[in-house]
Amino acid sequence: MEPKDLELVSRYRDGDHRAFELLVKRYQRKVYSLAYGIVHSPEDAMDISQEAFVKVHRYLDKFQGSASFYTWLYRIVVNLCIDHLRRAGRAYSVEYDDAIDRSKGVLAASDIVPSRQGTDPRQALGDKEILEHISAGLAHLSPNHRAVIMMRELEGLSYKEMAKIMECSKGTIMSRLFHARKRLQAYLIGALNEDTDEAV
Repeated sequence: MEPKDLELVSRYRDGDHRAFELLVKRYQRKVYSLAYGIVHSPEDAMDISQEAFVKVHRYLDKFQGSASFYTWLYRIVVNLCIDHLRRAGRAYSVEYDDAIDRSKGVLAASDIVPSRQGTDPRQALGDKEILEHISAGLAHLSPNHRAVIMMRELEGLSYKEMAKIMECSKGTIMSRLFHARKRLQAYLIGALNEDTDEAV
């Protein structure tokens, strides 16, 4: 049975440096995937992943344990990604209103890939093209909206976990996710229309 995160943190604080290596091995793939999903650059994602673990190593003694280690680590990664995008000038200044129109409901995860006139876009475009369009669509989102999409759809985090990571309310997370999905869906519908027009 593998040791739990908090046990490894405790062992590291007691001088067991292998415990930190185990934490890195446990989360390095997830950290890289999250960073890559937000910044869309393999090199930048690798740099951010390394920087995240350097920060973890530096501040592990200050980790209080009020949130899980996993949540604390993800908060570091998301903040580094957002800072990176802002420094690079790729951040979008326009944020959508954080108020959700409850009468319209919240889009389901399946609604990210739209269907039009009974046509399944997975069949219309093919898996590779769909992934390319989704990647391009994510690049058009603000850093905060991109982050919530990646945490929810790629990592499967709960709204509560995401709220802790982003240091905001659960309602704000739901709002950001609603608007991120809506904007991504609109982008994908446009891409589907273009591809269909080109095929005619």
